[in-house]
Amino acid sequence: MSKMSTEQVRVALNGPTMGTRWSALFFTEPGFDTGAVRAALQAAVDEVDAQMSTWKPDSDLMQLNAAPVGAWVAVPERLTEVLRLGLEIGRASTGAFDIGMGDAVMAWGFGPEAAAPECIRAAMAAPRRPAHEVLEIDGAHVRTSAPIALDLNGIAKGYGVDRLAEILRDRGIADALVGIDGEMRGLGLRPDGQAWTIAVEEPDAKRRTPHSILTLQDAAVATSGDYRHWVEVQGRSLSHTMDPTRGAPLIASPASVTVVARTCAEADAWATALMVLGPERGTELARKQGLDALFLLREDAGHARGVGVGRLFSEEPAAIASAEGT
Repeated sequence: MSKMSTEQVRVALNGPTMGTRWSALFFTEPGFDTGAVRAALQAAVDEVDAQMSTWKPDSDLMQLNAAPVGAWVAVPERLTEVLRLGLEIGRASTGAFDIGMGDAVMAWGFGPEAAAPECIRAAMAAPRRPAHEVLEIDGAHVRTSAPIALDLNGIAKGYGVDRLAEILRDRGIADALVGIDGEMRGLGLRPDGQAWTIAVEEPDAKRRTPHSILTLQDAAVATSGDYRHWVEVQGRSLSHTMDPTRGAPLIASPASVTVVARTCAEADAWATALMVLGPERGTELARKQGLDALFLLREDAGHARGVGVGRLFSEEPAAIASAEGT
């Protein structure tokens, strides 16, 4: 039987965050105070941005970056939570996901300043230890044991999506679809009793077309790709995703990697890690970690071939996959 109530109205909210926009879609009874919910959602993503942005010199993350090596720095709870998760996935991915790539990200022009050759040379020459070997967290305090520039661009948007979901749940909204810039999380079901429908994009910079369709129920999805944000170097497009071993953009990588996980922060970070590892090592690690992942690989004709891992994608990556969180 359909869950649809003739009383329910569709509510679609959105607002600015992290250089893009957040969105929330849900259904509720007439007269529901959407203004209060919109304000709470905006405040939640504003808090994430204020704590984790590398574009705001006064963010908590940038203050941590500016602290002397070895000095304990008090950090807010949400930043601590994301740092812990970033280090956890860094260890599990053997450094493929590394939140300590801030100097390379900035040097190559993916921050507030344009790319700078001298900074690029410095980033590529710098001796590197992964963040999970350098960063120590003790309660609400963090310190580093070696110079490092932290960057959370591979996880902060996903965490922001999770915060949107938490805000709605706290206000009694159990069924919704929330997202930031393509990173999405589905709560419950649509009013008709069906799961939320999400498109996985074809990796094409010139147009937006679907490659695959997912239906999400209490699960999240994130994609890391080379076709939305890049730099041109000697006529070659280089991805915004950094290779931690080189301090430079990936040279050879999948066109995109999509991961479905329990939370959007986890999906976001793992998509980056698998992008760095590539199709062979990435699929091996995805299987080991029990991840649901879809690698899209460019072929000579310009088409993308899907390689799937996990329950959702292993048989037919171009088919409809039903994702339900555990």
